[in-house]
Amino acid sequence: MKFIFSSKCLEYGATGHPESPHRVARIYNFLHSKGFDFIEPSSCTKADILLAHTQDLLSKVILGNFFDPDTPSLPNIYEYAKLSVGGALKAMQLSLTGDIGFSIMRPPGHHAGKNFLCGFCYFNNIAIAINHAGMRAAILDIDCHHGNGTQDIFLGNPDILYVSLHRFGHFYPGTGATSIENAKNYPLSLGIGEKEYLSTLKHALNEITKFKPSLIGVSAGFDTYKLDPIAGLGLDIESYRKVGNLIHELNLPTFYVLEGGYSEDLPRCVYEFILGIIGQE
Repeated sequence: MKFIFSSKCLEYGATGHPESPHRVARIYNFLHSKGFDFIEPSSCTKADILLAHTQDLLSKVILGNFFDPDTPSLPNIYEYAKLSVGGALKAMQLSLTGDIGFSIMRPPGHHAGKNFLCGFCYFNNIAIAINHAGMRAAILDIDCHHGNGTQDIFLGNPDILYVSLHRFGHFYPGTGATSIENAKNYPLSLGIGEKEYLSTLKHALNEITKFKPSLIGVSAGFDTYKLDPIAGLGLDIESYRKVGNLIHELNLPTFYVLEGGYSEDLPRCVYEFILGIIGQE
C-alpha cells in the first residue's frame, strides 16, 4: 500500500478554516511514524480537469474569479488544486497495477460539480480520476456529507455507480435524500452509531457487487467520527477498521482519496481504516 502526499499541500490555508494544513500534516506524520511508503504526486493537466468540469469553472479557478465563503479564492489555489487531482490520479493508477493507492492530499473534492465549487472543494479529485480510468467503475463515498458534486458529475451515466452514506436532515449540503438513477443514497441520522452504520454499509456494498465494476474509488471521509467538531455519525475510532475490512472483502481494484475529517483523532481514525483495508481484522 502506498500513500500519495506532497508537503506543498500544506503551504496554503485560511485563518480559522477547518480544512487546514494541520489536519493533513498530522495524518502524514502519524503514518510516516508507522513506516508507510509515500509517493510525490504530479500536477494534473487542464485536459484532466475538463474530464469532469466545464471550461467555465476551470477558468474561474485559474483566475481566482469566484466567491464562496467555505471555498476561498486563495493565492495559487489553482496550483494546489491541480496537485490534489494529481494525487487522486496517482492513487488510481496504482490500484490498476495491483497495489493500493491512497491520496492524502488537500484540497478535498467531492462537493465540486461540473460547473460549481463549494464545500472546501475546487475540483472533484475522485471524479477526474474515475473518468481518466475510462472503465466501468463504482464510487463509494463514506464522508459524513453527501458528495453533491460527484453525483452532479455522474448522474445518468450507466457506466458509473455512485454510492453515498451520509448524514441528512438540516445538514450540509442538503442533497442525497433519496436514490436517483445511478446514485444510490443512504441518508442517515445524527449519532446512529456503529451497528446501524455497518449494517447500512453492507447493503451499500452489495449494490456495488451487483454492479460488477472493474474499479472502485473511495471518497474517504472521517467526519463520521463521534467527536468530529463539524459533523459526526457516532462512529468510534475502532469502527474504521471494520469499515475498511468490509471494503477489502470486495476484492476489487480500489483506490482511496481523502475527503473530510476534522477531529484531533483523525490520524488514528485513518490508521484503523488502513488496517482494515489491508485485511487486519
